[in-house]
Amino acid sequence: MSAVREQLPEGRYGRSADEAADRKLKIIGGVLGVLFLGLLGWFGWYYVVDSKISAEMIKFDVVSATEVQVHLEIRKDEGVKGVCTLRSRSEDGAEVARKDVRIDDPATRVDHVFSLRTTARATSAELVGCTAR
Repeated sequence: MSAVREQLPEGRYGRSADEAADRKLKIIGGVLGVLFLGLLGWFGWYYVVDSKISAEMIKFDVVSATEVQVHLEIRKDEGVKGVCTLRSRSEDGAEVARKDVRIDDPATRVDHVFSLRTTARATSAELVGCTAR
């Protein structure tokens, strides 16, 4: 009884086509991975450095069935003006108020309380986003 060999002897016939294809795929994958990380880093840098205005909602208070007050802390470059969009929702998730508030204060850090008139009783408020003008 003789043993049947299923593979070619190692080193005798050079690299197989599968090994060459694997090497090409590894190189292409590495290049694409580096490009993706570079693009991700560039977008992150652009978002953080080029952002001239940003805000954070400190708290909100449901004052009545038709009003919500939202306290914002805004950080921006000196002299930059902007607009922040605020939104309030009812218990069922329906939007009951939306307001674009202007940020005209020349200071770099601004704390301000904004009032939103609602169409129904609100249970939450949120800062949608801010943009420089």
